[in-house]
Amino acid sequence: MTGVGGDGIHLEVSGSAVLRDLIQIGNVARDVIINQAGPQPEPERIVEGDIPAQPPGFQPREDLLRRLHDQVAAGGAAVICALTGTPGVGKTTLAASYAWACRHAEWPLVAWIAAENENQIVAGLGSLAHRLGIRLPDDDAHTAATKARNRLAGMDTPSLLVFDNAADPDVIRRWCPSTGAVRVIVTSRNAAFGRLHPPVPVEEFTDEQALRFLRERTGLSDDAGARRLAAELGRLPLALSQAASVIARRGIGYPEYLELLAGFPLPEHLSRHDGDAYPDGTAQAILLSVGQLEPDDEDTHEVLDLLSVLSPAGIPRALFHEVIDDPAGRATLGETLARLADASLITFTENGGTILMHRLVQRVLRERALLGHDPAEAVRGATGLLTVFAELIPDGAKTWGARVAVDTVLEQCDALYPVAKAAGLLSDELMLLRLWGVSALLGLAAPDRAVPLAQATLNDFEDILEHGHPDALRARALLAFAYQDLGRPAEAISLLHVVLTARERIDGPDHPDTLTTRYNLALAYQDVGRFTQAIDLHHVVLTARERILGSDDPDTLTSRDNLARAYQQAGRPTEAVALHQAVLADRERVLGPDHPQTLGTSNNLAFAHQHAGHLSQAVTLFEKTLADLERVLGPDHPDTLNCRNNLALAYTAEGRHDQAFELYRVTLADRARLLGPHHPDTLLSRNNLAVAYRKAGQVPQAIALYEEILADCERVLSPDHPMTHTVRENLEFARRSAQESGPGWLRAIRRIIGG
Repeated sequence: MTGVGGDGIHLEVSGSAVLRDLIQIGNVARDVIINQAGPQPEPERIVEGDIPAQPPGFQPREDLLRRLHDQVAAGGAAVICALTGTPGVGKTTLAASYAWACRHAEWPLVAWIAAENENQIVAGLGSLAHRLGIRLPDDDAHTAATKARNRLAGMDTPSLLVFDNAADPDVIRRWCPSTGAVRVIVTSRNAAFGRLHPPVPVEEFTDEQALRFLRERTGLSDDAGARRLAAELGRLPLALSQAASVIARRGIGYPEYLELLAGFPLPEHLSRHDGDAYPDGTAQAILLSVGQLEPDDEDTHEVLDLLSVLSPAGIPRALFHEVIDDPAGRATLGETLARLADASLITFTENGGTILMHRLVQRVLRERALLGHDPAEAVRGATGLLTVFAELIPDGAKTWGARVAVDTVLEQCDALYPVAKAAGLLSDELMLLRLWGVSALLGLAAPDRAVPLAQATLNDFEDILEHGHPDALRARALLAFAYQDLGRPAEAISLLHVVLTARERIDGPDHPDTLTTRYNLALAYQDVGRFTQAIDLHHVVLTARERILGSDDPDTLTSRDNLARAYQQAGRPTEAVALHQAVLADRERVLGPDHPQTLGTSNNLAFAHQHAGHLSQAVTLFEKTLADLERVLGPDHPDTLNCRNNLALAYTAEGRHDQAFELYRVTLADRARLLGPHHPDTLLSRNNLAVAYRKAGQVPQAIALYEEILADCERVLSPDHPMTHTVRENLEFARRSAQESGPGWLRAIRRIIGG
């Protein structure tokens, strides 16, 4: 097997015409770089993705490799497909062998992308963007993936991009670079890909390849016995690898193995159906291999169960290592994985960081569990593993910096969920884990991904639980928040109405969860400008909290503060200022002048003064609050940055443009440093800076900045996101302002002709 991470690929094609062609292409590419730019250091070679390591007894299949090479050389792309539709013929290994050869030939870039669904493709290309140095710290996966695809389309040196186990031709078409020197290989069982790229059909081993494989793996010279075994297993590489591992481990001959195979009671382990894509012999070989390891080895059984229900695209070792906190446990896991690899039940990627189990092995193990074992054990174990890993991911603003870990949980959940659902094993724990995924996606400003996940989870809760079950209500509320973030407030309000009605019926009007739901509905009303209804709801919540909790309870004070903000938004500034002042006095008395909630009310009061036209009081209070926040929470705390932004707005309103510009720039720089240049808060700061440009009469600068922000909002958030709408409206207003400007005679002519 290849050494982990090494450059010494032990390919039997090293003397072949295919590898010589690849080496020649690599040399030409280097010559072009040197000739165009003069002598340079050796360019960095990038190998990205979970490329499978070379398996024991690897057969190069030179004829297929040559055909594949000719196809990609002629058209830049090819599809490796199973000619018979049977899994286990070696599609992925053929693609990997070409990738190994490209590495050996020192091609500048070799990338391997799991392609079973679009989320996997986006995540893989996003990781490639990082390796290419074009992914900004806050780029979401879609943004980074687009950058990587565009970079590949512009490359003029031969590179390799593999989409492994692709399912949907339309998805591949979207993400496949349409130009450039990159060569694309797609592996798939979907015959429709043959219309997208030229196909390279893969069949089982030839007689000679099967014999050579068995000789190398078993060390036996019984060619007649090898032929009988190969024929029995249909010369399928996957089945032969299972048989060879058992033969070598037990030290038996081919006849003895054939006896084991013939005597294996397959119906006791698998319930087969018409149209199953794999032969009985393959299933028997897999289960025989498993049976050699599992007796008296509970660790092996548990790990096999886990791997059988997780992602076939690969399971990062880190997923296990993060939740196993003792060195002894990690060492035991390593020993178990080594045994499974020795038995050809799993493989690893070249860097050893990802565990791979063939989809057919997974399927056989899952079907065995459904018939003879307890499948709930595997689903329960995988759910627990992912839940513990998810709990290690920070929430709030810090989730933005843990996007890779979030995607890992979501990908593994996407693999586990259909297995659990098909087996009737959807548990509260698994569905709550999916709801965690919804919350995480909202924290990553990805409501377009959160909405379908929230809707599917809500459907599952309602199928399994009562309509008013707390978890079902929580799922509905999260779906409402996702709709709200997606810029679809009407649907959010409708859902919150349903949640509120259910909570009032089940828990009563004064239950804390009922009051919280009513409060969330009030905020949703504020977002759509239905201020009268929002104020009415805030009054109901405040009255209940004063009666139940008392006038000085922190939740009661929060309700009063939010009511004051609703007054302000409704155009009732005098009432807003008076109520904020009363809340500030109470919070100073109850919580102290330096409590974060007290400082938050001070910020809100300053904002209310500004909207009431009390600019001098607003600026003075903002300056004091900002100094207190910097002292108490620090200059980088989100509340501090928000207050600094508000002070800049007040300076702009007073016409103190130089001071406003300075604060806007400082706040923008801090947010870009802490959150990244495209985080929603950073985009808001950029929008505010553009507003300041416009109000200062620097309309061209404002328009240019608005155009940049709008492009980023459409790309990072979505074209329909509320912030995108706001920036679009600001840009149109600035453009109209530019048309109204200019010499007086030009304005007069425009008025006359209607321009």
